[in-house]
Amino acid sequence: MGNIAACCRSFWCKPKNPDIRISLPAICFVWQIAMIILFGLFVRYDDESDAHWSEHKHKNNITSDIENDFYYRYPSFQDVHVMIFVGFGFLMTFLKRYSFGGVGFNFLIAAFGLQWALLMQGWFHSLDPNDVKVDFCIYIINADFCVAGCLIAYGALLGKVSPVQLMVLTLFGITLFAVEEYIILNVLHVRDAGGSMVIHTFGAYYGLTISWILYRPKLDHSKNLSGSVYHSDVFAMIGTLFLWMYWPSFNSAIADHGDGQHRAAINTYLALAASVLTTFAISSLSAKKGKLDMVHIQNATLAGGVAMGTAAEFMISPYGSLIVGFVCGIISTFGYLVITPFMEKYLKIQDTCGIHNLHAMPGVLGGVVGAITAATASESVYGHEGLVNTFDFEGNYAKRTPATQGGFQAAGLCVALAFGIVGGAIVGFILRLPCCWGDPSDENCFDDEVYWEVPEDEESIPPILEYSSHMVGKNTDMMSQSNYTVEQS
Repeated sequence: MGNIAACCRSFWCKPKNPDIRISLPAICFVWQIAMIILFGLFVRYDDESDAHWSEHKHKNNITSDIENDFYYRYPSFQDVHVMIFVGFGFLMTFLKRYSFGGVGFNFLIAAFGLQWALLMQGWFHSLDPNDVKVDFCIYIINADFCVAGCLIAYGALLGKVSPVQLMVLTLFGITLFAVEEYIILNVLHVRDAGGSMVIHTFGAYYGLTISWILYRPKLDHSKNLSGSVYHSDVFAMIGTLFLWMYWPSFNSAIADHGDGQHRAAINTYLALAASVLTTFAISSLSAKKGKLDMVHIQNATLAGGVAMGTAAEFMISPYGSLIVGFVCGIISTFGYLVITPFMEKYLKIQDTCGIHNLHAMPGVLGGVVGAITAATASESVYGHEGLVNTFDFEGNYAKRTPATQGGFQAAGLCVALAFGIVGGAIVGFILRLPCCWGDPSDENCFDDEVYWEVPEDEESIPPILEYSSHMVGKNTDMMSQSNYTVEQS
């Protein structure tokens, strides 16, 4: 028995080797070539982006190019794109020695993930799986949404995994996302325009479960690198501001044209504003002298946008949006103060970015708010046509009532939780296998030097600071020389 136990320990506890010179190029080349082949076999332009657009216009009595969906959706797509590559990327630069990894690996995940997402979305939503048509309205914006789920999961693992592991996490994460999204939106016919359930709840619990499986008992050895410095928090705040400004576009990007999209932007705008004030209030109250914590301001101020995702296009009313943002600012800040330390100490979940507070709890709250708002919807508030358009009560769902819709909304939240937790457990065990992952040791987490060529600190000093330092030294020498002359005199 002793020999068996020793063998098991040696199998699971092999020393870490962060050398990714072979594994990362191999996985990037092979998977990119696979994308090229799969796109060549399956992906085509849709009618509105094909060169036959002129014929399509005549056939469908379309009188102007302005009716091409590109002109409706591209501004929202570009806003969402900025959130994915700039907002999420810079939000992860708060660690003092992991800014390259925060922005760079965010870039890697997104670039690969959107390609795989286009295929997965197309296969699930296309009537002809052999002819996936790239459409801004459905696939390209949704591809960024798929990527957002994986980037949320990355937040829990920031600084503790290798880029090879992140590629595997993205491959499985996009696949799981496509399946759970199809079940929630198409099979259950749930409304979730901003993805409180589909994106945030799934992505957060997917990442938290993987972090739990990959628990590092000696992570405190890297404690000196797990914090921030002044300039890293400033860079992270840039990510926060980009996300905060563009979140109304995120929640309204795929909502119905007209009043639905307009209402989604307004509701999100108000919820975000309310969450800022309550975040500042709770952060100040939690400190002895009322000093604000930048971690709270960087993250909890965005919680209102997360929670408003499901009910964004519903008639929740402006004051209802403010209530949602008000509550989210409180629970998210409270999470950073109390729940995150509790999870790490007792549940062995090491959540680097605090995604449980920014995405998991607000996402669940958003799902609950959406279910209640849907269940209480009525023709007196929406009007008959408005009720039908908002909840898409047409075709097979023409006889569905608001109360029934509320029940299905709640069921959608359960599906998102199940896929996130079960899928995260499976992927976590895969990433824990002693393969050529190249993940860092507990002592070397949160350090860019493991995977990046990092310039020396002296070389990275901005020229103005270097000049100032030189002048200070020069003035000091002059003062010393002057004092020496006076003494000699």
